[in-house]
Formats: sequence, C-alpha cells, structure tokens
Amino acid sequence: MLSVVLLAASLGWAVLRPAGRSEALVAVPAALLAVALGLVSPEHALSEAERLGPVVGFLAAVLVLAHLCAVDGLFTWCGAWMAHHAAGRPRRLLTSVFVLASVVTAVLSLDATVVLLTPVVLATATRMGVRARPHLYACAHLSNTASLLLPVSNLTNLLAFTASGLTFTRFAALMALPWLVAIAAEYVVLRRFFAADLPAGDLGAGAAAPEAEGAPEVRLPLFALVTVGCTLAGFVAASAVGVEPAWAAFAGALVMAVRALARRRVTPLTVVREAAPGFLAFVLALGIVVRAVVDHGLAEALGHVLPDGTGLLALLGLAALAAVLANLINNLPAVLVLVPLTAPAGAGAVLAVLIGVNIGPNLTYAGSLATLLWRRVVQAHEERVSVGEFTRVGLLAVPAALVPAVLALWASLRVIGV
Repeated sequence: MLSVVLLAASLGWAVLRPAGRSEALVAVPAALLAVALGLVSPEHALSEAERLGPVVGFLAAVLVLAHLCAVDGLFTWCGAWMAHHAAGRPRRLLTSVFVLASVVTAVLSLDATVVLLTPVVLATATRMGVRARPHLYACAHLSNTASLLLPVSNLTNLLAFTASGLTFTRFAALMALPWLVAIAAEYVVLRRFFAADLPAGDLGAGAAAPEAEGAPEVRLPLFALVTVGCTLAGFVAASAVGVEPAWAAFAGALVMAVRALARRRVTPLTVVREAAPGFLAFVLALGIVVRAVVDHGLAEALGHVLPDGTGLLALLGLAALAAVLANLINNLPAVLVLVPLTAPAGAGAVLAVLIGVNIGPNLTYAGSLATLLWRRVVQAHEERVSVGEFTRVGLLAVPAALVPAVLALWASLRVIGV
C-alpha cells in the first residue's frame, strides 16, 4: 500500500503541477523514500536507473533537437504549408494537420507535436478564420496514436523497443500498418464528430486569406530537414551495429546546437533548459517507484489476467488491458509494469502492449503526460476544451483505432515475422 501511495503522489503531482513546478519535486523524494524504507532494494533501484539511462539520454537529445528545429523555422514553415495546402477549406486543413502531425510525431516525438506544432496549428486556423477545435484535437490524438511507427517516436516506444529484441527497421516494418490504420480511423472519427465545424468548400470571400498579402515568403529550413534525415539514418545504422539510438540523437542535437549557438539564436542555458532535466529526473524516479509497486504485488496480480501467447485474441486482450491500465495509472508507468511481464511471450506481445498504451490515453486527460501538456498549451492560448467533450471523442476514437491496429499488427506478424 505504501508503494502505491508513493506512485499515486508522484503521478498526482505530475498531473496537477501546481504553479508549474517540476514533476520531479515529488517523484525524486518518493523514489529515495522507497529505497530508504526497503520497498525496493538499492540493487533493484540501480538496475532500473541503468535500464532507463539510455532512454532518458535519448529523450533529452530529441527534445533539444525538436526545439532547435523550431528555432530554425521548421514549424513556421509547417504553418505556411498547411495554410497554402488548405486554400481556405477547413477539411483540407484537417487533412494537412493529420499529415504534418503524423510525420512530426513519428520523427521528432510526440512532445514536438504537442509543444511546437499545436500553437502553429491554432495560429493557422485563426488566420484562416476556421474553427480550431477539430485541428487541435487532431494534434492531441495524433501525439499519442501517431507515435506507434518508430522506436524513437515516444518514450514508451523506447522502453518497449529495448525489451522487444527487434532491430530499428524490423520494429518500424511491423508497426507501419498499425500506424496507418490507426491514423485513418482517427481521421474518420474526428471528421464525423466535428462535422459541423468542418463545412465543405472554401470559406467564401469574407474569410481570412490563407497567406497574408505581402507577407515574406517562408523558406524551407533545409539544414534542419537534412539534419533530421541524417539523424534518422543514424538511428537505423546504430541499431544495425548494436549502438544505442541515443548517440545518433545526440549527434543530431549537437549539430543543430553548434549552428544555433554560432549564430547566437540560442544560449547554452537555453539548450540545457530545453533538455528538460527536471522531467528526465522524474522519469528515472518514476521507474524506481513503479519497480517498488511491481515487486510488492502488482506483477503477481497482473500475471493472473494477462493473456497467454500471441494469437489474435491474446493480442487484443493485451492491448485492451494496456489501454485500461494507461488511463488508470498513466501510460509511462503502465509500460514499465507490462513490458517486463510480456517480453517472455515475444515481440508481438510487447508491440500489442505498445498499441494499448499509445492509443488508450486518448480516452482521458490522465492517460499520458503528452495529453496533459496539450491541455496546458491549448488553455495558455485561451482555447477551451472540456473534459466531457474530450472523453466523448475518446470513447469513439480509442476502440475505432485500437482494434484495427491490433488486427494490422497480427497480420504484420504473420507476413513479416519477428
């Protein structure tokens, strides 16, 4: 019970973040207390920190890389592209948001979609004179759902990738079809749910022009795109030779940082701040607290309800259980709990859990830290999103995306194999 209380306190503080205080302010003392009280041995705490170390290092590098891409104008260009492609049509804008949010989430991680792309989408919708809600919800849902594709798209993916034993390319190949069908399902649900906010045709003569007359042309940030492309290639190469992907991410972030510092677009303090050291400490501490909960009964309890094997019904059961657990205790603790339990069953079981913890959080705000962060970003821009509406959309979107994604995973496992 004490370990559960420590976990609840850590997550509760992370969800609420009073006065914007760091998530680590409660999680780190909770982890130290768990060790001091013998809830988790120092050896287990150290092994957990060592397991999460490369994941945390990768997260820091990607956060810096995404921020420096924004400084270089990547997301400004994204906004210009969306406005140009939409040509005054709300439905085309939604399609543009889906394309960009899916790519940004997969390549630069879900945090880039939430923190950097969401304000750009809001500004683009406002400039065009269209209702922003469908497009903002697309950013929220795709920050979770579209993170299925690559091991580097999400912190949960990195944890699952390490346990799956797959290579970078095999992981991406197995998750490509689930990624596509889940995104397609989300698109259908949002189009129907927000049909009244997405009228057909253009907005008419009185609508705001998609691009301001006389505004300077927004140039494609070629250096940022090439650096991101080389970083992705580095992920593949690193996986092939057994090197942690964190090193490739660090190299990409270093290249962008040296250029930005040389041009005085950022300061060293800005680079350190964008690495989010407080959040990194929170992830490490949370892993230790979760280990205490697992060691004191949760693993045994879940062992009684976890489906066996990697057949279709077993995969559906694992994904559903993971989705439920993500909404009860957040998706990061859920993957920390479930992946070690399912890894012995093989990569297919681990990937099914991943589908559950990535799509499931679209049901409630507490399902993932990304969703909570999205809510703060939206509210900071004076847009209102209600808990009731978010949940109603989630009740439609989660099963509509989860089931086809698992079916697609099952098919991919049969065709591609592990």
